[in-house]
Amino acid sequence: MIDLHKARILICNDDGIDAPGIKLLENLARQFSEDVWVVAPSIEQSGAGHSLTLRRPLRIHQRDDRHYAVDGTPTDCVLLALQVIMRETPPDIVFSGINRGGNLGEDVTYSGTIAAAMESALLNVPAIAFSQYFSQKMISWHMAKTHLPNVVSSLVEQGWPSNVLMNVNFPEKEREGGAKIRITRQGQRKIGDHVAERLDPHGEPYYWVGAIRSELPEDENADLHVIEKGDISVTPIGLDFTDNATLEKLTKAFQ
Repeated sequence: MIDLHKARILICNDDGIDAPGIKLLENLARQFSEDVWVVAPSIEQSGAGHSLTLRRPLRIHQRDDRHYAVDGTPTDCVLLALQVIMRETPPDIVFSGINRGGNLGEDVTYSGTIAAAMESALLNVPAIAFSQYFSQKMISWHMAKTHLPNVVSSLVEQGWPSNVLMNVNFPEKEREGGAKIRITRQGQRKIGDHVAERLDPHGEPYYWVGAIRSELPEDENADLHVIEKGDISVTPIGLDFTDNATLEKLTKAFQ
């Protein structure tokens, strides 16, 4: 089990190194340890997924002894942190976030916040991704600020396998009686066909991919349902995407 009070903590995100969520996460991480490092994208990388920058060189901009901005993706940041910046003093755990908005359902396939945690897990460093859900115009960080330390302590006490990352989502408002930690599965919802076409000043079309989604009914153990009810969603996400039921069926068919 990781001793958080002695741990070296690496923080990354996809909203950029100057985002309010990462600053809050750093402050909360310092409640556990003073040995906190930040390596994050220079600019917002939301929706970058688990992408690496392969066609151009990456640059690291050191802001001080423990703060570094990388002109790349969240995956680039974790890779450079572990293999370059902190190579001689690797972290004991990686915190990714706190993302501005939830990472629920199919969001995990697009999310740079999840990707940073995934890269860490691939490099054998335990990782937790944090996201603060909101539905109004203004985001409130209250739920993450209030509950994140307890969530971290509880998860670290239990531990998890090296090929798994933890995806934590905080609700916008807690339910009556207070928000509980719920262990959830990844939900599913239908992404709406909301692609808006516009014309530029020259009359040429361009397109915006919308964020509107039409949601499908969810069972009570799905992340979407739990967040809607005002509880904290914790979803273990495995790095092995193999569908074992289909694997077994096809193995028998092709024998």
